[in-house]
Amino acid sequence: MSDPQVVASRYAPPAPARRQLWKAAIKWPMYSVAVMPVLLAAGWLLGQGQALRWGQLLAFLLAAVLLLAWENLANDVFDADTGVDRLGKPHSVVNLTGRRDRVAVLANGCLGLGLVLIAVVAARSSPAVLALVLACCGLGYAYQGPPLRLGYRGLGEPLCWLAFGPLATAAALLALAPAAPATAIPWRTALLLGGGPAIATSLVLFCSHFHQVAEDAAHGKQSPVVRLGTAPAAALVPWFVALTLALQWAPVLLGRWPLTALFGVVGLPPARALIQLLREHHAAPEQISGSKFLALQFQAFNGLGLACGLAVGPWLSRW
Repeated sequence: MSDPQVVASRYAPPAPARRQLWKAAIKWPMYSVAVMPVLLAAGWLLGQGQALRWGQLLAFLLAAVLLLAWENLANDVFDADTGVDRLGKPHSVVNLTGRRDRVAVLANGCLGLGLVLIAVVAARSSPAVLALVLACCGLGYAYQGPPLRLGYRGLGEPLCWLAFGPLATAAALLALAPAAPATAIPWRTALLLGGGPAIATSLVLFCSHFHQVAEDAAHGKQSPVVRLGTAPAAALVPWFVALTLALQWAPVLLGRWPLTALFGVVGLPPARALIQLLREHHAAPEQISGSKFLALQFQAFNGLGLACGLAVGPWLSRW
């Protein structure tokens, strides 16, 4: 093939292996991190006795999925530019297709469509919704895109917490609230509601570094695991879990949330498995490549448990 964007390989994997790579590239379980702020806001509002605006909920969920698709595809594009994914990530969409240009177009299309949906949601609620989501997208670009590439400086986790925590949760609270115009961004509620689950989301990103330390270090990507080393980084994982739960349990102990908010403990089994896996095999990339999916199970079950607990708490208290 003469097109320099097309990568022709004489050693293409067989069809079953290629299907597995595409499954890994799509990363559909990862979209739980995108929808969680919306589900948490919905659970909170239901627990406050407020009626949800279901059209807003569905539109926001779809927009969140599209914007995370942009994030994932753009990450593959930008990492292809630095070469960090060339050997260590065969399931990169750029590596699978050999077409950086087309993947970039698809990524930008997801971004554009997602922002159009958010603009519609904002027009039906508050202009602050669009501003908050744009701030999230800006952080997402700063994490991976030139010239900042803050993820290469070990700053991905705090950016992740900020975007998927108070910013996205505040946007969702405004978008789903009853139709009366919102007068202010609910920062306090967004921080209380989204702070803990966003730590679990940041843990997913943190665990994605363990199996690619050598590749990251070789290409100048100073992830926290590269900076700390695998053993000290693995020792931090229980603290991620503990802090996630502490921020969710504190409002219960203070009487601000119902006891059912403790339903988030359903995420503990995968968290325990993750801690054990990384404690025993932190330096064995081939054995811990799935650690981020254990972190993702913790994030998903914990967040869903919290959202459901907040929603049903007042209803159960009547019995």
